[in-house]
Amino acid sequence: MFMRNDSIHDCGRPTLLSMHQVNDPALISTLPPHLVSVYQLIAQWITSYLMSNHAELGRAGDVCPFTAHAARLDTIRIGASDAACSDNNTIKSMVRYCFEQFALIPAAPSAAQFRAIIIGFANLSSDRGIACLRIAQSQLKYDCLRRGLMLGRFEPNSTARGLCNPDFRPLRSPIPLLAIREIVENDAAFAVRHPLLIPAYLYKYPAAGLKRLLTQTIKKFWPAHVGY
Repeated sequence: MFMRNDSIHDCGRPTLLSMHQVNDPALISTLPPHLVSVYQLIAQWITSYLMSNHAELGRAGDVCPFTAHAARLDTIRIGASDAACSDNNTIKSMVRYCFEQFALIPAAPSAAQFRAIIIGFANLSSDRGIACLRIAQSQLKYDCLRRGLMLGRFEPNSTARGLCNPDFRPLRSPIPLLAIREIVENDAAFAVRHPLLIPAYLYKYPAAGLKRLLTQTIKKFWPAHVGY
């Protein structure tokens, strides 16, 4: 799937490329030249970081346990934005467009959970730019949750703690990013940490999800080391 639109900044509709397409010189050459390096940087970060293990992760496996399989299924899409700090409406329009395009990523029903869209915002790397992106993300959270999706934010100096090692900072990236993916059953730990996720999570996984939420709540408030 190749979605083309030259007026990325004006209408908030980014060109979304698969990992394969980012590496296709013929396709990448059709993009605005100042955005080509952004697409390539995101693809490289996905491969070298999300699809790799990390000494500080606190568990075995890749930083993101889903990304390598998603890459094999070709269900990852990458976008790039030249939005500036003053472009809040453009950012939100772009993400809403990506919500719509998310459902169009070809995937078998059993593989739908491996779809993802990652959008880079190279012009928002300053403190003011990241604050702008954070505001837009917050304003979109209810639209996101009603679709059964998660909208995550990565940034160079993210202070978000890892689930397995609180000293690890898993949401760091070379430029600010927004990532869209489906809520999955394994997101119980995220839901306990961010209660706004709980209604959408339980709607999608009512029985199994409730058990996982209870388990994660016990782990959070009744740690194993107390002796029970």
